[in-house]
Amino acid sequence: MISVVIADDVQILRAGLRAVLAQDSEIKVVGEAGNGKEAYELCVRLRPDVVLMDMRMPDFDGGYGTRKIKDGLEGVKVLVLTTFDDKETVDKAVSSGADGYILKEMDNEKIISSIKAVAGGINVFCDNIFQSIRREVAAPQDAKNFDLTEREIDFLRLICDGCDNKEIAAKLYLAEGTVRNGISRLLEKLKLKDRTQLAVFAIKNNLV
Repeated sequence: MISVVIADDVQILRAGLRAVLAQDSEIKVVGEAGNGKEAYELCVRLRPDVVLMDMRMPDFDGGYGTRKIKDGLEGVKVLVLTTFDDKETVDKAVSSGADGYILKEMDNEKIISSIKAVAGGINVFCDNIFQSIRREVAAPQDAKNFDLTEREIDFLRLICDGCDNKEIAAKLYLAEGTVRNGISRLLEKLKLKDRTQLAVFAIKNNLV
């Protein structure tokens, strides 16, 4: 069972999401919050698997809540669910450590599948977000500019495809430990925090 906290300042939207998620027997909504601070405090108490986090909320927004949760509560995933796909909002979510970013306009089934993917350790970004990032790219970069090896480019490509370490290992015929260590070195080399930031970095710089 995947436990979920819904963070949105509009009560009727929280109720609608709760009703949608209740249709899936593998998901249980365990709490609701009206802003980022309330979401963090609920997560301290309930330790849910996934937080559905709106970005624009009064007093303490989704960026605040995401950052607090990701910095202090290991294992809690944050899936941003918002109406905004502008670069500023996307960058704020990613820099705060969000594990995924989807839009409220998505079909209910896609929202449910995104929750399950994020709970399973796969970063999820809807197509709109990748397109938004691409629009802001001034010029393509070359892998050599970042001192990346061919294997590291393969890691980036498969991370962008939503593969976990086990799936990457299978596709590249490597040991899972080799993949884990390689991604850790890649994060260190690029001075990035997590797989989400790796995916955004790769898309932003036209590396995949």
